[in-house]
Amino acid sequence: MADLDRLRGKAFLVIGRAGMDLYADPPGTRLEQAGQFTAALGGSSANIAAGLTRLGCDAALVTRVSDDAVGRFCLNQLDAYGIDRRFVRVEGGEARNSLAVVETRLEDTQSVIYRNGAADFEMVEGDVTALPYAGYSALVTTGTVLAAEPSRSACLTAFERARAAGLPLFFDVDYRPYSWASAEEASEVYSRAAAICDIIIGNDVEFGFMAGDYDKGLDKARALAANANRIVVYKMGEKGAITISGGKETRTGIFRSQALKPTGAGDSFMAGFLSSLAEGRDLPQAVARGSAAAAIVVSRVGCAPAMPTPDELDTFMNQTEMTPPA
Repeated sequence: MADLDRLRGKAFLVIGRAGMDLYADPPGTRLEQAGQFTAALGGSSANIAAGLTRLGCDAALVTRVSDDAVGRFCLNQLDAYGIDRRFVRVEGGEARNSLAVVETRLEDTQSVIYRNGAADFEMVEGDVTALPYAGYSALVTTGTVLAAEPSRSACLTAFERARAAGLPLFFDVDYRPYSWASAEEASEVYSRAAAICDIIIGNDVEFGFMAGDYDKGLDKARALAANANRIVVYKMGEKGAITISGGKETRTGIFRSQALKPTGAGDSFMAGFLSSLAEGRDLPQAVARGSAAAAIVVSRVGCAPAMPTPDELDTFMNQTEMTPPA
């Protein structure tokens, strides 16, 4: 287990995609009936980085964006959120940025994702070998970056370099079936990546997928936590979460809010969780604050623009009671 005291530096190196999200406007509009859209920064890793900067941390993103207007939109948005983009490379040719067209609806929500020729999958080992790992507090990534080569090998190389520099490794499973050649390949790669990392976060479906049996997700989480004393956060939606560390399991509930949509919860949880650990809070507190951040984001339009500030997070938690764990 890497030294989590290092997180006090509040400087995170985040690997993975940035994209453009287009939200049907006004909220509640179905995509096929939409006459206008609101644009926002998207992509799971970029969303996490945005959440971290909103919560008082520093975040640098490592990825590639397309050499076109959408790629430049992403770069401008990274600047707007104060995300360090020194390590973002521009990919020319036919590479295209991730684009999501999304509804702000709670039920039967439609989300159409375009990942054809994704620019972020073109990240190569040369993009990560010379990164100044020693200057950061932790390395953070999501499972999306592992879905294709050469970004998969680049990410695994980054894990090795970060580990050598003493950085804790955070892994958000973030399984997106449309990005993978097969479920079998995804399960094998995810399990391999998780075995390298110090802190693994995923929901019950994702751990069940990794186990090869959706009824054995918690067993998979426990097995990962038992090896090398990792920390695993097993999220269960409305039933709360189970944090497994050091042979102990801690159950926490959730915060309820007036949700507008189901999307964005995972990225905001990660940002709230990481920033809380960086503030020196214990694991149950960090999980609770991650859950509160998730409740806030699903009650607002967008993901990155919906991320709370520290004052908003504190106010919400003071005014909202956490439900008892299931």
